[in-house]
Amino acid sequence: MPQRNPGGFRGLIGVARRDVTPPVGIYARMWGAAKHDQAEGVHKPLYVTALALRTSAGDLRVIVAADVCVVGDLATPDDLEVVIGPVRERLGLPDGELLLNWSHTHAAPWAATSRAEMPGGDLIAPFLRALGQGIADAAEEAVASVRPATLTWATGACDLAQNRDLVDPVTGARIVCGWNPDGHADDTLVVGRVTDDADGTVVATLVNYACHPTTLAFENTQLSPDYIGAMRDVVEGATGGAPCLFLHGASGDLGPAWQYVGDTTVPDQHGRRLGYAALSALEGMLPPGHGLRFEQVVESGAPLAVWKPAPFEPSEAIDGATIETPLALKEMPTVAELEAQMEALGDGPDDRALYERLFRKRLIVSALSGDGFQRFPAWIWRIGDSLLVGHPNEAYSCFQEEIREAFPGTTVVVMNTSGLRGMGYLYPPKDAGADIYQVWQSPFSGDALPALTAQCVAEGKRLLA
Repeated sequence: MPQRNPGGFRGLIGVARRDVTPPVGIYARMWGAAKHDQAEGVHKPLYVTALALRTSAGDLRVIVAADVCVVGDLATPDDLEVVIGPVRERLGLPDGELLLNWSHTHAAPWAATSRAEMPGGDLIAPFLRALGQGIADAAEEAVASVRPATLTWATGACDLAQNRDLVDPVTGARIVCGWNPDGHADDTLVVGRVTDDADGTVVATLVNYACHPTTLAFENTQLSPDYIGAMRDVVEGATGGAPCLFLHGASGDLGPAWQYVGDTTVPDQHGRRLGYAALSALEGMLPPGHGLRFEQVVESGAPLAVWKPAPFEPSEAIDGATIETPLALKEMPTVAELEAQMEALGDGPDDRALYERLFRKRLIVSALSGDGFQRFPAWIWRIGDSLLVGHPNEAYSCFQEEIREAFPGTTVVVMNTSGLRGMGYLYPPKDAGADIYQVWQSPFSGDALPALTAQCVAEGKRLLA
């Protein structure tokens, strides 16, 4: 009889968490329009949460979800090594078997020592060291605590994420970064549940969703995971306190409709919406290792198709690592041209915002290769009969939609802002040359995203063959 089974993995799984909240007073000016430089309080703690997955044969993969926007910048590449180095040394894992996914909350510090001379900048280097130790401690504990367990996936939906490419209502001449009520928004929500094989208790949950954590913005002075904090509170409160990992999806064109605020009750409301949607998906799951099997037709007022839960053996496969992805570049201004524009600015608030914009672009241009391509890794993992895809940059949501379309019937988890420090947005070719922040900020051409998508799909098909 036909049976439909959820995606999943059965093996040895462990989870651990550390609080990595930096001290109040750290440099935290993430927004060009901000009037403050330093964090003045803590809305909710910042965490790193590690999940270790091991087969009986010893194949190991570790995922770390961290409440961080950026680690280092293109002027300070050693910052990333300070953070990743300790976990790499302790676990001895190749880079392709360790995946760090930054939540991208814009209410975390600007964690780059290039800002050490700014107010509160002296706290950045100690924070990076503490973040690295927290990641290493959590990952090491997760590996040490693995036990027989089953990871089951379910797919739901949440309408928190909305399209954020809006034609400027004032001028009509450009596209601004904010809610576009008429734009398409991918509302896909993927939820994972890890249960202990011994007693069925929930060990951990995973929430993969694409929505920029930009609720708190230039008026906010609090350190915060943004909506992710309240989402975790809701999910963990309903699962016996089992740690919840947030995995940031392909959100280049997605954000909340109501955002750019200083009021922390707004991200809390957003987080509860996402948390309740995740609980809805969790509530719809069958017991671990069960799918629905067609049993029979019962003749009643109508011929009734009867499906009932039936056991199956989830896959124990783990495979995959990283692939190199050359991303095509477009023409950019030179470092000298950008520095000349910076020197011409005054000291007004608009000039300060423009200075920040030019400063960030100069960092990008100074780090570009000279051959027309910038090379990045992409993590393509097979976990059981599901696929995990992560990369460092900020892809539009069509990236995750197209990858999922290529694998019908397979659970696919797609993650932006993973591993290395990214350089910019990956947008669809139709937007190339448009007056959109995500286009003019980015050093990548319109050819980059289709190339990355094709490479990830090809590698995924190889792994699942």
